Amino acid sequence: MDARQLEYFLAVVDEGGVSRAAQALRIAQPSLSQAIRTLERDLGSDLFHRVGRRVVLTPAGQALIEPARQVVRGIASARASVESTAGLQAGRVEIAAMPSQTVEPLSSIIGAFTRAYPGLSVGIRAAPTADVVLELVRSGVTELGLLGTAVPAKAAGVRLEPAGVQRFVLISPPDSPFPDGGPVRREALRGCRLIVGQTGTGMRRLVDEIQADGIDVTAVVESEHREAILPLVLGGVGYAVLTDSWATLARQAGAIVSLLEPAAYLHLSLASRTAALTPAAEAFLEVARDNL
Repeated sequence: MDARQLEYFLAVVDEGGVSRAAQALRIAQPSLSQAIRTLERDLGSDLFHRVGRRVVLTPAGQALIEPARQVVRGIASARASVESTAGLQAGRVEIAAMPSQTVEPLSSIIGAFTRAYPGLSVGIRAAPTADVVLELVRSGVTELGLLGTAVPAKAAGVRLEPAGVQRFVLISPPDSPFPDGGPVRREALRGCRLIVGQTGTGMRRLVDEIQADGIDVTAVVESEHREAILPLVLGGVGYAVLTDSWATLARQAGAIVSLLEPAAYLHLSLASRTAALTPAAEAFLEVARDNL
């Protein structure tokens, strides 16, 4: 086998099919299919079950994913290390991040990073929960991750370092009776209709705690798309509990932002893979530490 075959294999896994993988790789589909068949012959095992036009990983294919990522990432790291001898003029950093942390502090970190290293680019992989961020880093899909958890994160197989906290706030429509910037006791939410995130997110956990305390609130919308929440609030559908990373955008859009009492926080963490990082990823971490 060779590294290109492994790259092709991972593209089929990540894109969910041969056709989409061929488009992403910008190669002809028959060439990709042939490369996968050659890899299967070299390994002596089928990597995918062919079900009509779909492909489903076999146990052998599932077992190959992590070693393949290590090989591909290792080659990329070696190439980047050689290129870095001439200075960080080119390269790409891949980071997995949750939606609220992507708004802030990631956007500010990326701004500082691209100003410091204009030749480098950043790829952001969306992750709805902290567990997904950790798995993307642990498996080698990305080198770095940014996540928020109810308590400081701990996880095996990745490096973690604290990256500050975010406070939960109440986002209300412009005609809200709640004061902008002022405190709002959780009891004052009784009878309110709330827009909530999916199970496993910090905002959903806090709403569940409020309900468990006997405060009668109604989850009128459950959305996996965090970007839909602010428009729903502005449209009068309900209120939302989000982190203060959304406060600036919410106020600019005309929403009211109030501090929830008692205060609740998310603890932010930067995650990185335990293997050696590319020079670009190391540079990104340095910029992140300086801007947190």
